[in-house]
Amino acid sequence: MTPLQHWPAADRRALTGVFTDIDDTLTTDGAITPEALAALHALQAAGLAVIAITGRPIGWCAPFANTWPVNAMVAENGAVAFVRSQIGLQATPVLNSLLSKLYQQDASTRAGNFQRMRAVAQRLLREVPGATLAQDSAGRETDIAIDHSEFTNLPPEQIAQVVQIMQAEGMTATVSSIHINGWYGSHNKLSGARWIVQQLYQRPLDAELAQWAYVGDSANDQVMFQRFPHSVGVANILGVAAQLTHLPRYVTVAERGAGFAEVAAAVLAARQP
Repeated sequence: MTPLQHWPAADRRALTGVFTDIDDTLTTDGAITPEALAALHALQAAGLAVIAITGRPIGWCAPFANTWPVNAMVAENGAVAFVRSQIGLQATPVLNSLLSKLYQQDASTRAGNFQRMRAVAQRLLREVPGATLAQDSAGRETDIAIDHSEFTNLPPEQIAQVVQIMQAEGMTATVSSIHINGWYGSHNKLSGARWIVQQLYQRPLDAELAQWAYVGDSANDQVMFQRFPHSVGVANILGVAAQLTHLPRYVTVAERGAGFAEVAAAVLAARQP
């Protein structure tokens, strides 16, 4: 990882959008910081698209998607998204909201997967010592999540056991800074990013990857770090870097929300005349 100060100004100037993780990237101690929120506003005011992409459940995302200055919020590791309501989108309007909800999977697939996931969740609670469902589980529609660091401290061996059981049950499993997520389907943060850009702008993301940055902090961001030429880790990624196969290209000095604000400042500075 290269210090953020070495990110070429020409590369920053060419950006048209920023994808960002939420937990421990925009947030500090579970809440978005004023400087991170101001950074989101500044990026949008400068004309950049801003899209949050997270392992958090879609139900948890609703109030933030309504109030944060983002073009979309992709939840549950790419499965479902809130977008600002737009004519022409094949989306479900959300009552009392300016948002619409989009899914990658159809309703019958989601219903079938939901029953299978409930059974896996019960197996995890029976077989893994200390395993507890994430407190935001009520808002989840397409995955399950086991808490390992948000309100419960699950040791590495138990985290590995949860991942092994999920995979043995045919699920995709990934570890964020706070949860272990499992789901049925091939989607992930990268496919979710491709999907939402196509939905919003009718363009293939892969043709313009050099015009987007990605900011994250944990293992479930690796697919984005690997694919995006302009990938940035906020400094708290250093705590898990030894466990990662794919690292971001750049790293900030500051951690969490302050690190995201550092990224935004670098992007905006390159756009000054």
